[in-house]
Amino acid sequence: MTSEAAGTARLPALPARRRRRGLGPLEIARVAGRGLTTNVVRSLLTTLGIVIGVASVVALTSVGAGVTADITANLQSLGTNLLTVRAQTDGRGIGLVRSGGTQTVTLEDARAIRASGDPRVAGVAPTVAAGATLKVGRENLPVQVTGSWADFATVRNADTAYGTFFSPLDVERANRVIVLGHGVAEDLFGAPERAVGAEVTVNGVRFTIVGVVEPKGDSFFSLDDSAVVPLPTFLTRIQGPDAIGDTGVDAVYVAATDADALAPLKRDLEVLMAQQHGTPDPADYDFEIQNQADTLDSLNQITATLTLFLGAIAGISLLVGGIGIMNIMLVSVTERTREIGLRKALGAKPRDVLGQFLAESVFLSVGGGVLGVAVGLGLALGLLPLFGLNAIPTVSSILVAFAFAAAVGVFFGFYPARRAARLDPVASLRHE
Repeated sequence: MTSEAAGTARLPALPARRRRRGLGPLEIARVAGRGLTTNVVRSLLTTLGIVIGVASVVALTSVGAGVTADITANLQSLGTNLLTVRAQTDGRGIGLVRSGGTQTVTLEDARAIRASGDPRVAGVAPTVAAGATLKVGRENLPVQVTGSWADFATVRNADTAYGTFFSPLDVERANRVIVLGHGVAEDLFGAPERAVGAEVTVNGVRFTIVGVVEPKGDSFFSLDDSAVVPLPTFLTRIQGPDAIGDTGVDAVYVAATDADALAPLKRDLEVLMAQQHGTPDPADYDFEIQNQADTLDSLNQITATLTLFLGAIAGISLLVGGIGIMNIMLVSVTERTREIGLRKALGAKPRDVLGQFLAESVFLSVGGGVLGVAVGLGLALGLLPLFGLNAIPTVSSILVAFAFAAAVGVFFGFYPARRAARLDPVASLRHE
């Protein structure tokens, strides 16, 4: 039996009262469902574009949400209530120090901030960093070594898992002590707890390991793959004797006592730094002070824009899928012209035909949307983590993708349905 004959056999003549009022929603849905099941393979292939589009939207927005969560966690691991004083970046960065740029923020600035005695300041830690090679026995490991004050442990949340952080006395005496990141200690000693008390050579200078920092995870901001030494020791033993004196630093971290103190403390630090640099006009500032929340907002805006961009690219797949649905529906209308003519001859109204074909289009898009959400969640929760991507599906992205898929079905299905509804019954019955 052909699809046309099958469709006609399912549509007996309607009673006079039913002919006047037409088919109800459930009857239209049932007829549309039967129309789609007459060619299951073609129906499934028609939904493929929608499946790919919805799955892409769900997976890519999940990756965006995961990246945002990672950045937030990493920034918070830097320390809470944190202000960062750096050299002016001329608006060309997002708060990161320009590589090789002039360091206009100096140790003298850090000393002035500490000497101000502001009760809202919980800690001050100037930092200078450089690449160095750590050697234990025959093991050589290139890492980033940071020189700082003892307050580094407070302002950067560098709590030690084993041993202790170096003390202010170690800084004052420029002792050759070092605190290793968790990953560095693991690479050099196998078990991080074995590192405490051992000796390590940094660029040929012997240091005693006094502590190992708690693991912070693998990220740009993590201390796991670095080491920290007292700042004077760094300047004299690693950077060289010429660095002694009023030295430029990469940054000065200032921890506030609480979040409410951040904004007024930032304003007062700007005044203090302006006095230090003799630049009362803000336009002449050669430094900038960043609030941790401002940095987080900037990064979140970047990731949100990136997520929107990726979502828009995935949305194009949905439009292509919608065009595929319209194409197949137009073919279906042509193939079933005689069936449409017979249905109208048996009492079906144009709105019944319109509803049936529109329902078929919506069923295809909604069905594709359901499959797409399932595939997208599978990618986000199953496949992407295998490649080290943290994907967090969000209800809003799933609902938006699903609603967009349904709208695509209505939009691209309306024209074929309208074309079917407007067919002349007599001409349709003569169609070969």
